[in-house]
Amino acid sequence: MRGSEIRVQKVGFVEEAIPHLDAVYRFALRLSRGHEAEAQDLVQDTFLRAHRGWEGFRLGTNCRSWLLTICRNSFLRGEERRGRRAEILESETDADVESLAATAVFSEVRENVDPEAAFFDSFLDREVLNALDALPTPFREAVVLSDLEGLSYLEIAEVLELPTGTVKSRLFRGRRLLQQALYRYALDNGYITPKDRT
Repeated sequence: MRGSEIRVQKVGFVEEAIPHLDAVYRFALRLSRGHEAEAQDLVQDTFLRAHRGWEGFRLGTNCRSWLLTICRNSFLRGEERRGRRAEILESETDADVESLAATAVFSEVRENVDPEAAFFDSFLDREVLNALDALPTPFREAVVLSDLEGLSYLEIAEVLELPTGTVKSRLFRGRRLLQQALYRYALDNGYITPKDRT
């Protein structure tokens, strides 16, 4: 009987987890700042850990978020082992929520709908990826999960183990950093005109 339970578990793993392989790889690639070999190792580690811990996954919940959480945690453990985890003060990563409200970035928007994601979905090439890879990790994680993977604020909060307000703050700051880094590129390629800059 135990053998059939294990077989069912593996089938469940293949059906639930494997379809998210590309999403996990894209996330791993951005976490590793475009280093393909490191991203592949991270994906392999993620799926190995997911397979080993499959009995802890509740069927019917969001498998993609679960896998992305494992991927992120594996990445952070690796960074800590290598001593490469950058110290970033909380004041650098989380903008004042009241000042965010004043910008009207999130006002009049449903909780899980993100209007700025449409802008970042409109173009994505090497220059954008380089700018994205240059972001500090807390901002890069939030922007990638939202704008590349299409996760909602609540899903991102789950993956990053943060309050939703902090996710919004990091998205706001990360996108502003990208905006500053990509201004000249967007101007040169006709995405914006000089009068569009705010």
